[in-house]
Amino acid sequence: MRHWMKISLGLLVLALVSFGLMSGCSTPAVRTDTQRPAHHTDDGFQNPHLPPFDKNVFSYWRMRLFDGYEWADQSAEVDQLPIVTLDPEPLRGPQSKLQISWLGHASFLVQYHDVNVLTDPIFSRRASPVNFAGPVRHVPAALQVDELPRIDYVVISHNHYEHLDIRSIQALGNEPMYLVPLGLKSWFERAGISSDRVRELDWWEFEAFEHNAQSVTITATPSQHWSARTLFDRNHSLWAAWHIDLDGHSVWFAGDTGYNTHQFRAVPARLNRVSVALLPIGAYEPRSFMKEQHVNPEEAVLMHQDLRACQSIAMHWGTFPLSAEGLLQPVHALREAKELHQVSSDEFQVFAIGERRQYADDFCQS
Repeated sequence: MRHWMKISLGLLVLALVSFGLMSGCSTPAVRTDTQRPAHHTDDGFQNPHLPPFDKNVFSYWRMRLFDGYEWADQSAEVDQLPIVTLDPEPLRGPQSKLQISWLGHASFLVQYHDVNVLTDPIFSRRASPVNFAGPVRHVPAALQVDELPRIDYVVISHNHYEHLDIRSIQALGNEPMYLVPLGLKSWFERAGISSDRVRELDWWEFEAFEHNAQSVTITATPSQHWSARTLFDRNHSLWAAWHIDLDGHSVWFAGDTGYNTHQFRAVPARLNRVSVALLPIGAYEPRSFMKEQHVNPEEAVLMHQDLRACQSIAMHWGTFPLSAEGLLQPVHALREAKELHQVSSDEFQVFAIGERRQYADDFCQS
């Protein structure tokens, strides 16, 4: 009986965590002026290009138990994951070229000259508020916090557990400047981060910094997702993608998002062309449950084209068991989608976990 109780509890936490429904309530960030944007509501936020959807732990289990969809055993493919050892030494000190390293899932280290930016850091073994249940990493993060160079800026896409991890944030501490969507500043303050180290932004708002004579501009841009960490704070905080401009090199980080034909085309129209886009390709099956909130590989290719990105890098696959597709299925599906839409392998790249690449200053010429 205890064995089945433990399994049931683990499965419940898996469902809660996978769809962001546990611990750490936020207070709604509500605008009351007459010029309220379309993505604001009376008690939080919504997706302006999508009818409201309410995928929760109960609909999750109804889908798992009764929809008859076969879930792949991702653990059986772990030995096929592309993994390389990431040497921390070349990451230290100023970088003469734009350098991007994939740490796993949605965590990237973006570097140029003397600026180091971290996206959605999670170094924990589980994406969970507890250490005994919830999704377990297939492989460790490519680096741990104590192996990182000095981190200047951290961008957070939204508050789901595999994108906002309290243990990782507390390990990073008050050294970085955190840029977060509306409604998340109070969470960071409760986690022990000083108020003056957190900048909370709405879509299209930006912060500009001068960092050792280097220009850094970080802009929150729209995405299509949702937020919650409990059963009671759904969409109280905003979700966002991030446009990171480092002296003219622009890196666009998608976080989690579904696809629409409006929001991503607006990025190159309103900001400068995207040099490198960091785009999710995993956690997309079954489509009946995931479509609104997670792109599939073909939609990732469409995003790449909408953004007019010089290059894109695949992310959000191969790290946590969050959905029904096979572990390597996103990579195979991406290859087919690139062929279908005439996008070359060099234009939309698949990194190994732990891989780093440098980009010459003239690689993104029109």
